[in-house]
Amino acid sequence: MPPILRWLLNLLITNPIAVRLVQNGSRRPKHLYVRSIYLASLILVLLWILVANTGAGNLDYRDLAAAGSTAFVWIAYLQIFLITVLSPVFLAGAIAQEANPYTWEIQLTTPMNRLQIVLGHLLGRLFFVLALLFASLPLFALTQYFGGVPGSSILASYLVAACAAIAVGSIAVSLAVSRVAGKRAVFAFYIAVVSYLAVTIALDRGLGAGGVTWFTSLNPFLALHALLDPSGYPRAGEGAPWALQNPVTAFCTGAIVLSVILITLSAMTVRSGGLQQVVSGGSAMPWYRRWFKLGAAGSEHRPPRTVWQNPITWREAAARNSTLGRIVARWSFIAAGALWGIGIIAAFHVGELDAGTFRFVMLSTVATELAVITLIAINMSATAVSREREDGTLDLLLTTPLTPNAYLHGKMRGLIAYLLPLIAVPIGTLLLAAIYAMSGGLGRDGGVMVKAAFPGKTYDIPVVLPEAALLAPIVFVPFIAFCVMIGLHWSLKTKGTIGSVVSAFGVVAAIAGVIGLCGWKSGSDIQLLGPALAALSPASLTYALIEPAAALNQTIASTGLNKARVSLVVGGLIAGGAYIAIVSAMHTNLVRGFDMTVRKLAGMK
Repeated sequence: MPPILRWLLNLLITNPIAVRLVQNGSRRPKHLYVRSIYLASLILVLLWILVANTGAGNLDYRDLAAAGSTAFVWIAYLQIFLITVLSPVFLAGAIAQEANPYTWEIQLTTPMNRLQIVLGHLLGRLFFVLALLFASLPLFALTQYFGGVPGSSILASYLVAACAAIAVGSIAVSLAVSRVAGKRAVFAFYIAVVSYLAVTIALDRGLGAGGVTWFTSLNPFLALHALLDPSGYPRAGEGAPWALQNPVTAFCTGAIVLSVILITLSAMTVRSGGLQQVVSGGSAMPWYRRWFKLGAAGSEHRPPRTVWQNPITWREAAARNSTLGRIVARWSFIAAGALWGIGIIAAFHVGELDAGTFRFVMLSTVATELAVITLIAINMSATAVSREREDGTLDLLLTTPLTPNAYLHGKMRGLIAYLLPLIAVPIGTLLLAAIYAMSGGLGRDGGVMVKAAFPGKTYDIPVVLPEAALLAPIVFVPFIAFCVMIGLHWSLKTKGTIGSVVSAFGVVAAIAGVIGLCGWKSGSDIQLLGPALAALSPASLTYALIEPAAALNQTIASTGLNKARVSLVVGGLIAGGAYIAIVSAMHTNLVRGFDMTVRKLAGMK
């Protein structure tokens, strides 16, 4: 065998690290379940769309082609969404499992070169994501039998998904190689990916004029949108920058270039200790640690703190702010959210935003903030017990006089107390908007009322319903408490942090997704009862508070605006009480089975 071919094989296909990761991962039932669910979701969506768009009776070739084209568009978007969601799940192991410095010490003693180590981790983790893509290729090819779907569009959609997965994988491997990020950075990595996608989409919608913008080449969903809907999302004409004329090519090129840069930097630093060696300083305490009274890094003694009556509650609520990064991240989110909310209302007041744009920006802002807070709540609660089981802290706590009720109640109260300042950001934004609407816009030209036409009548509806000030805290806070209890449930019953986070996220996503979709559809299609059902989910409630004409359409058209608002308030009160009752029942159940669960998982790390 030629030496160059042997070198390439050892670098890519027969790379020892990649082979180890693929062999070990292929034996896990979880990966089989993920692949099965992935393909089942695409198949069900394809069948449902084909049945919904073809119906009964005789069909001509034009109808079949239209149905095939619609089905392809839906499953293409669904595939990008699933790949974007599942890529961090598969690639998070590159951060978590390699966070232990001893793992790197063993790898660095082998004859493998630097590029082999880095590419081995990347290819081994990326194999499972790319396997999902290739597994769905026959399904996409099936849509061509109906016509209306060019083969180039299928290949281009696969290229966008693959480039997005490669970019996410390169970032994950770079974080692992740097040795700066540990297991706790796994969820931060996931949050960053989801937040980046949401922010770029919101900026594209807010700053664009219905066409391709600079953010299109930075987001896989927008690049796919430009590929599949060239008339509704037109590209720039001749003379415009290359990225605005070719957004799909620009996205793929940017993803590959970013991946090459990150892999090159990782290969250069993998044997020199990574970025941790660069950022670590001497033994002296940095000035910022003295300012925030954090003590020296790695020291055994820190400034004394006042502990609350329940030490578990204090530990979860106050002691989590033990690092500068957490302090800055938490209060930066609060400050940025508060300033952004005030800025939206100020821009609407001076006329920079019209009513439609103000509603869109307000809805995007509150929905994004709620999504981020929910993910933070899931991560914190899902690792609250499993992390202590892994590092042995739980064994020490079980030797204290703390009862299971005090332990779990302290966890729940402490986590909610920590999250309350974050929850106050979307609640405060809606509260300010509601007060602004109740005050008539403080003399704004044009006021705050928007005319909404219904069959035979017209209503003046405020840009934000005033009852948002009441319903937002009643529904948002109990819902976050519900997410915390689900996280604690899986954290107690799962031996590892990664498994508990993934399980809790899946359960919350399924429950919130079903309730949200049902509430969204019921609110617009069911009379009188629909608004009450729309208040069961924070997402559908926010939509109803900001866009009542669309969210509560049938009720307003048939019974009037006031009855729709009364039904929405009643539904919000019921939703808040239901979430509190579920949280109380789950807490009681966890306390009852605490001893049995802890004993069953005793000694597992």
